[in-house]
Amino acid sequence: MSGVKMLALMSVLTLPVVAEAKPPLREVKEIDNELYYIAIANEISEYCPSISGRRLKAIGVMWDLRSKANKLGYSDKEIRAYVESDAEKDRMRAKGEAYLAQHGVSYDKPNSFCTLGRSEIERNSAIGVYLRAN
Repeated sequence: MSGVKMLALMSVLTLPVVAEAKPPLREVKEIDNELYYIAIANEISEYCPSISGRRLKAIGVMWDLRSKANKLGYSDKEIRAYVESDAEKDRMRAKGEAYLAQHGVSYDKPNSFCTLGRSEIERNSAIGVYLRAN
């Protein structure tokens, strides 16, 4: 190999590795969606006295989500910033309230939370798995 080729090869090998930019966690659907389902289930359990949340299940899933995010290259600091972000909380709340309204739930009618909750439990939906009828 000629000196020029060797020099060119060595310069390529010594270039800093540019890490691929990670998308914001809100765009990682497998994480964001699961947190959304847990949030909806929590809201239902807060407003419907005959339904409780499966809190231990939700906590276990949240630990798994943290582990997934870590494996995707997100630091605990990045995860915490996402979870604690007021903007993300507002976004999640707006998304959740739209879902509730779409399914006939009204904060003025607490029983509407029970109706939706029972339906989610019966369907064993992504939300229903975090709920239990009392």
